[in-house]
Order: sequence, then C-alpha cells, then structure tokens
Amino acid sequence: MIAQATREALADQVGRIEFDAPLARHTSLRVGGPADAIASPSNRRELGALLKLCQDHRIPFHVLGAGFNTLVRDEGIEGVVVSMRRMRGLALEQDSIRAEAGTSHSQITNFGIEHGRSGLEFAAGIPGTVGGWVTMNAGIGVREIETVIEDVDWIGPGGNPGTAGREELEFRYREFRFPVEGAVITSARFRTEPRDSDVIRKEVDRLLQHRSETQPIHTPSCGSVFKNPEGDFAGRLIETASLKGSRIGGAEISSLHANFIVNRGGATAADVLALIKRAQATVAKVHGITLETEVRIVGRTP
Repeated sequence: MIAQATREALADQVGRIEFDAPLARHTSLRVGGPADAIASPSNRRELGALLKLCQDHRIPFHVLGAGFNTLVRDEGIEGVVVSMRRMRGLALEQDSIRAEAGTSHSQITNFGIEHGRSGLEFAAGIPGTVGGWVTMNAGIGVREIETVIEDVDWIGPGGNPGTAGREELEFRYREFRFPVEGAVITSARFRTEPRDSDVIRKEVDRLLQHRSETQPIHTPSCGSVFKNPEGDFAGRLIETASLKGSRIGGAEISSLHANFIVNRGGATAADVLALIKRAQATVAKVHGITLETEVRIVGRTP
C-alpha cells in the first residue's frame, strides 16, 4: 500500500492518477487485479518527476503501454503502474519517423501513409505501442523492430534522460536490453524511405487482412503467448498436441490460432495461467519441447 502523504505527492506530480485501480480494463486480456496506483504522464517532464519520486520513496513501478503481451495476476501489482498511453507524439525527422512510446500501430502506419514514408508496413496490426514494440523487439517472420531502429530515448529511474543510437542497442529475439537498468522508453526513431502513399496503404491493408483471417484480433487476448522455438512455431506445436479450443474457466486456446489464449468472458488470470501450464506440459509430453512464454507475467503472487 502507498501511504497517504506519498499519494498526495504522486498526485501533485502527475495530472492523471488513479489509486487502487483494477487493471482488467487496462490490459488487452481484460484480466488482472488492482494496482496501488496507475499514473498516466502526458510528457517527459511528468514522467521524469514520477520516476524520481518513485525512487526517492522506494516505490516499485511497472510500465504499461496498451496492455498487450502482459498478464497481470489476480492479486494485482504493488506500487505504481506507469501508463504511457498519453505520450503519443509523432514527427518527421529528415528521413525518419519519431514516435513517442504510447503511439499505436495504427497511428504510426497511418502517419507513414499520410507522409509517404515506407519501412514500417510490416508492423501493421502488431498489437501494443511503440514502447512495447521496442521492449519486445516485435516483428513478423524475419523482420523485427531492430531492423528499422535509428535511436531510442529514455528516462532513467532517477528522472535523468538519455539517448542511444542503434549501434549502442542490444536486441535479441523478442527481447531488448536497456542501456540503463530500470529506464523507461519515451520515444524511438525509425528509418523510413519515400514511397507512394497508395502503395504503402495497399501493403498495410494486405497485412491487416491477413491478421484478421489468421488471428483472433476481435476477441480479448494478450497476443502471442509463447515464443517460437528455434526452427518451429509454438502455434503448430500446440495445435498438433490437440489443444486448440481447450478451455479453463473463461480462458480458451484460440481455435483460430493456437498461440493465442482468449478471454471468452469472465476469465481470470488464474484461468489463463492454468491454461499456459497445460499447454507447456502437453507440448513437452507430445513433442519433447519446453515452450517459453513470450507474454510477461507480472504482479503479486498468491
């Protein structure tokens, strides 16, 4: 719990803050217990002040974008959840697009179409926000965010800002190593090139249509649950283990794409976690492969 005096200090630093707020409405799976506080800074100044206050008062914090790729336990999260969804600035910088961490895939791809800048079409439909894309090195097939990154801006846990160019950044499969431990990404600059807007739009529409046909994008989910093991696909392994449509409570392994767990209504985080364990155990038994979660599981343990 956060002491009353600290709550007042937090409210003074951030214009929008909620206390004891359920996280189910802040995550794409629509599950999760309460956070002690959810703070939504609107700019780098507010974010820096918030992070410094958390450091000074020894309050743990957890960063959240659109709530994809995140499973919050039913017991909720201790400390402050820092929501980046109000930081959504976009700008052209010579041959690049600068996007703040809360920018969504639709905003940045539409911006590219509007300005005739190509290079980010592959990200159309990848759920979440720019901060999450960088943190998870999001991508499709052989193309990932690291291939178009020019630099990343962040603010450290004490409120100090920093910038690192591509050569200073370390990316791995679905992973990004922060230059400063505990830093929060505030924006990223992406390399683009000129291209006809209609051509960009057609490619974006094609990718969005493909996602609509192959992924349960209209049902609450957290995106891909498991990382693809080398040389194979998690969805194929789960499907061939006869797990499509498996259900625990309100959570279900999607019948459309087996690497998605969807909320059919009334699911709890415990339901989802139990289904994750079932998938891991069954795939290990059938295929001899241990699936590693891609979704981040956070919050208090029961």
